[in-house]
Amino acid sequence: MVKTLGKGGKVRASHILVDKHSKALDIIKKIQEGEKFETMAKNHSECPSRKKGGDLGWFGRGQMVKEFERTVYDMNVGQMTHEPVKTKFGYHVIKRTG
Repeated sequence: MVKTLGKGGKVRASHILVDKHSKALDIIKKIQEGEKFETMAKNHSECPSRKKGGDLGWFGRGQMVKEFERTVYDMNVGQMTHEPVKTKFGYHVIKRTG
């Protein structure tokens, strides 16, 4: 599958931010078993984006912490991380949406 970039090389993603690796793994498992990403974000994320189901909108390179950015740019649209991504903010479950 081709990794396409939006306008001006921007991508769009949603995420769920938690403080523990084990909690992030549990969320990934529940989503894989059929829970909706947006619902899990609203119920479990520690980021203010939870109000929008984890949606971070469109962003370009240099706007997010490097571990997060690298992961999103390496993903295909519609893909979700299978392992939590650790940053200085905590552990992220990420879904590329655009």
